[in-house]
Amino acid sequence: MLRVKAGDVDRMGLLFERYHRPLFGFLYHMLGSSTTSEDLVQNVFYRMLKYRHTFTGEGEFRTWMYHLARNVLADHVKKNRHAKHHADVADVAEHLGGGSPADAGLERAQEVAVLHQALAQLSPDHREVLVLSRFQEMKYGEIAQVLGTTEGAVKVRVHRAMHELKSTYLRIEN
Repeated sequence: MLRVKAGDVDRMGLLFERYHRPLFGFLYHMLGSSTTSEDLVQNVFYRMLKYRHTFTGEGEFRTWMYHLARNVLADHVKKNRHAKHHADVADVAEHLGGGSPADAGLERAQEVAVLHQALAQLSPDHREVLVLSRFQEMKYGEIAQVLGTTEGAVKVRVHRAMHELKSTYLRIEN
């Protein structure tokens, strides 16, 4: 990113190849819409280019990128407050992982659908920390930087979110 900041904008292609899938996963898990998530990934990369001067290189690039992604997501949510989005597991299969045998694939798809339904019912704060920690595999310290809070607060949020997700998942499954 420092090279992009210095004017080598061709490097954005490399950053896109490296980070578009994790960004898509984050946005998809937050919104539940494949098409919207793809559009927002493009917006995040546009903002990376537009605001490249704000990247100092002192912190991790990934932290800065997710900070931009959160801003893009917040802008989208404000703009589309009254719109409802519905998840379609088959719609994102190519983005989230490869195929498996028919029976196992169907069972896995059903489990994933219930998980997405449970995630969608969580508060945005709980959903966000779970997506960042479990799906994006970010460390608590990184999440704390993205959220502008302490690592201890992130641990508490993740614990509470996991408890809420578990009870929501079991309620839906039964």
